[in-house]
Amino acid sequence: MATLMQEFTKGLWKEIPPFRLVLGLCPTLAVTTNAENGLGMGAAVIFVLALSNVIISLVRNIIPKKVRIVCFIAIAASLVVAVEMLMQAFAFSLYQQLGIFVPLIVVNCIILGRAEAFAGKNPPLASLADGLGMGLGFTISLTFLGAIREIFGAGQLFGVSLFGPNFHPFTFMVQAPGAFVCLGLILAGMNYLTIWQAKRNGVELDPNFDSGCKGCGACKMMDQIAAQKKLERMQPAKS
Repeated sequence: MATLMQEFTKGLWKEIPPFRLVLGLCPTLAVTTNAENGLGMGAAVIFVLALSNVIISLVRNIIPKKVRIVCFIAIAASLVVAVEMLMQAFAFSLYQQLGIFVPLIVVNCIILGRAEAFAGKNPPLASLADGLGMGLGFTISLTFLGAIREIFGAGQLFGVSLFGPNFHPFTFMVQAPGAFVCLGLILAGMNYLTIWQAKRNGVELDPNFDSGCKGCGACKMMDQIAAQKKLERMQPAKS
């Protein structure tokens, strides 16, 4: 149970796709003009990611290695078609707003990345936990980014006015450059928070600390922090 919980929760902070793994940035930047779009896209990705992980895990031993990527894409594409049909039937206005980015879920690097890195090597239950966690983390990221852009760019949240008629919106935030700026500020904030947490726990930082997935060492630092806390809990209390 503890392992399943770890597989689920890692996608909520430690390996949250857009902000830690820096994956799925195309829809992250394109559809997050408001919180509703981010929530809708995230829900679609949860559906595809969770089910594709389970299906791939079930058939992983019978898929030839030479055609595994093609099979992964075929499975994801079938699920994306189902998502499109469901959205057209029950959320057509949202489907129109998301546009081409719904079918592009097929080639979302999060879907293929989790299929190749996790579902193709692990049992179905663990793959389901991984897919749900990563999908939920992706949804939280898109909704949070969309909420920030909608609040500052339109003075609204989920279409509800927050500041009244005298508010002058910062329209830059709902334009394409605003998406890059907002995402960059979030990434910087998360890196700063990781550094602060590491220093507070006495973890020695890498002198070559830099931005980027390979350079920041954020995952390594988080592991070091967790290991140090575990050692502290194991040590007998001083009388």
